[in-house]
Amino acid sequence: MVVDRKRGKNIRKLRPLHLDMKKPNKTDLVYLEDSPDYCEPNDELGILGTRGRTCNRTSIGLDGCRLLCCGRGYQTRIRDHEEKCRCHFVWCCKVHCDVCRSKRDHHVCN
Repeated sequence: MVVDRKRGKNIRKLRPLHLDMKKPNKTDLVYLEDSPDYCEPNDELGILGTRGRTCNRTSIGLDGCRLLCCGRGYQTRIRDHEEKCRCHFVWCCKVHCDVCRSKRDHHVCN
């Protein structure tokens, strides 16, 4: 996008950089500078990148491995998982739980 200034007025008007681009409407989000690449680390900008990030293999959203890993793929690791289970209330006033162990897939960006 290019910013035009009207003569004698402090009004800015956006117009497409190329003729084949559509004009922005009132609800479009426009930007004047390129966004940084969040996939790769950049110490100057404080960007950590996405390598080593946990992702959701089945999600098509922002947390999904396909998008979050920036096309680099991911590794699946099997991890031991512990959580409280079979909890019951003991009068008065305690809750007793067992610890259940299971193995879970954990997906991490390459």
